[in-house]
Amino acid sequence: MKLDRERLRQLQAQEEERFARERPRSQGLAEQAREHLTGGVPMSWMVKWPGPFPVFVEEAQGAHFTCADGIDHVDLCLGDTGAMCGHSPAATVAAVREQVVRGITSMLPTADAAIAAGELSRRFGLPQWQFTLTATDANRHVIRYARHLTGRAKVVVIDYCYHGTVDETFAVLSPEGTTVSRPGNIGAPVPLDQTTVVVPFNDLASMEAALAGGDIAAVLLEPAMTNIGIVLPEPGYHEALRALTRRYGTLLVIDETHTLCAGPGGCTGAWQLEPDVVVVGKTVGGGIPAAAFGLTSEISARVQASVELPDIDVGGVGGTLAGNALSMAAVRATLTQVLTDDVFAGMEVLAERWADGVQGVLDEFGVPWHVTRLGCRAEYAFSPQPPRTGGEAAASDDFELQQYLHLQALNRRVLLTPFHNMALISPATTEADVDQHTVAFREAVQALSG
Repeated sequence: MKLDRERLRQLQAQEEERFARERPRSQGLAEQAREHLTGGVPMSWMVKWPGPFPVFVEEAQGAHFTCADGIDHVDLCLGDTGAMCGHSPAATVAAVREQVVRGITSMLPTADAAIAAGELSRRFGLPQWQFTLTATDANRHVIRYARHLTGRAKVVVIDYCYHGTVDETFAVLSPEGTTVSRPGNIGAPVPLDQTTVVVPFNDLASMEAALAGGDIAAVLLEPAMTNIGIVLPEPGYHEALRALTRRYGTLLVIDETHTLCAGPGGCTGAWQLEPDVVVVGKTVGGGIPAAAFGLTSEISARVQASVELPDIDVGGVGGTLAGNALSMAAVRATLTQVLTDDVFAGMEVLAERWADGVQGVLDEFGVPWHVTRLGCRAEYAFSPQPPRTGGEAAASDDFELQQYLHLQALNRRVLLTPFHNMALISPATTEADVDQHTVAFREAVQALSG
């Protein structure tokens, strides 16, 4: 299929007209919001949602949400993983209701924190844990610890990675192969090549060249890339990476915030990886802000032995609300009662059904795109073959086409994540939810095919 850009723009205009016609209440709320909210939204990236204004949510439950205009939607975005358990899971809600009347935050531990840490230890195989409010916080803390323990200044990240709003990670490779600031990076404190070395995913030669310089404190990466589309590791990549980091005395930090979709212990558990540190976020609180990082016994002991007690609260690691009672109650309930080991099998079956549905449409119309699945997450992208690096994935992206496909799906009552063509399956998602997307996707591809 050769994409007709003029036809794409006409289809986009039709979808925008339908969107506005069917959502007068959301449009009115958006107009009101602009008086005191920049761009009419509480966080600037929300303007990236397709359409002339965002959908305002009235209620969300399970794998569905209802907008201000009373329209029910299948939610395959699920808060971009924050609601991977489904919206407002009953056990998490019950725990939060019980805790909120007993105290929300006190800067003191509750029994729930130790239970939650024990469950994370069982899943990921790392014995020592600390809690934060976001994976961004956790990644920042871990980078500081890595620099502190190694005495080294720089970190390695993967080209086109995303690890939250961590300054060191907003870097990509230039065409000349040097580390530069990622397009759109706002207010970088220093040139990125002072803090960071960027390496392509699946490129072990480049990784060794970076580590051999002796100035890398940590390698921070997702075990499979998920924020530029899904890019899977090649066979043997993680084993070789682990060997390299040990050879050069560099900490290996695996960010499982999105890749928890691969199983109860993310890719670390599913693939038997051996990181020094694991970071998890979003999902573990069932929608309540919470994240954590786990350490090996050796790393934990080194941290405790090298941080002086009088200075433990001013070293750039912590946060007044971190480990608060409400978040800990939510994490405990979510891990032990909602996102349990046995729910993943069913979620993966539905993700496979979603991927098969998309692939069937691509085959029917001869569209040279591909579908990739990682556990209960799946995505389609605009290249014939799956990429092996983030740079390859970025090169195949098409923002204009993506906006149309997202808006078209939204008008058929299906929500995808706004940043790429991802579907995430929750314990509450059904076959009918998945098939609703397949029907909408077929209609979109048929329209694009003329």
